[in-house]
Amino acid sequence: MKKTISGWLNILVGCIILAAGFVFFINPYNIVPGGVYGASIVLHNLFPSIQVGTFGYMFDIPLLILSVIFLGSKLGARTIAAALTTPLLMNVMSRLAYPTREALHALDPSQLLGGIMDLSDHLMLTCVMGAVLIGIGSGIVVKNQATTGGSDIVAMMLQKYMHIRFSRAILLVDGIVVCFGLLVIGFGLGGKDIPEEPSVYLSLYSLIAIFIVSRVIAYMINGAKNDKLIFVISDKKLIDLHKYILKDLDRTATCIKSSGLYTKEEKEMIFLVVSYKEVAGVKATIKLADPRAFVVVTDAYDTFGEGWKQLPSPNEIEPE
Repeated sequence: MKKTISGWLNILVGCIILAAGFVFFINPYNIVPGGVYGASIVLHNLFPSIQVGTFGYMFDIPLLILSVIFLGSKLGARTIAAALTTPLLMNVMSRLAYPTREALHALDPSQLLGGIMDLSDHLMLTCVMGAVLIGIGSGIVVKNQATTGGSDIVAMMLQKYMHIRFSRAILLVDGIVVCFGLLVIGFGLGGKDIPEEPSVYLSLYSLIAIFIVSRVIAYMINGAKNDKLIFVISDKKLIDLHKYILKDLDRTATCIKSSGLYTKEEKEMIFLVVSYKEVAGVKATIKLADPRAFVVVTDAYDTFGEGWKQLPSPNEIEPE
């Protein structure tokens, strides 16, 4: 029960962060970071009286039905909650952030929170900040086995049925939305312009935003991937290293029976996975135990097992 409640609360927090990223950093500047809400930003340029969150509902409902059918009822329930909550939060935040209906329809950044959030002259900053918040919010939601709808659902389907990594699938799907934004906003079919920046530049900012979002989502779900794999080969029995691993690191390792190809003599090989912070201590201990030991340190892309991550279930999302 505690885990379930925590999961739902995390989803709510993720939705709030995601909505804030759009409302304060993305929507007012016509940046199109792909997905349902990117397409909604484009459509808002054509129909300013309809808010971005409302367009989100129009896209999400059919995609939610597909989510329940193809991704399972449990995931579908959480996705329904997240996808219905995010547009609502977005519309509520927008109404609170703009002083008048006209400013709300125009999404005028000069009137956003009384003008204190106007970043019209700093589009790269607003692009990065918005993308990071969207990535954090989406990552929190996805990590709790839900989606915010839209391209998340499409990306999950591509991952499940076409074995395309989640973050790459999002990058692919969202690129199509940017092309749509280029036609409407970049080539002047929309109704808004950003001061001192040609509208076509917004498509380039959008590509930057999409890349940042995909990287942040991957980081949020997978972590920094800083684990290191160490192989140690020695002519000696590395007793001091054994003690250091078991007592100081509070880990275990695997001793592999091996022999030299040229000398045919038996050697000790130790297979060990540690965090990047522990590498220096392991190397120092190896040098004390056997300065002539052969050592290989490389990145461990993913580590599963006791003391590390659990192996993923068949329906679990793996962005990398």
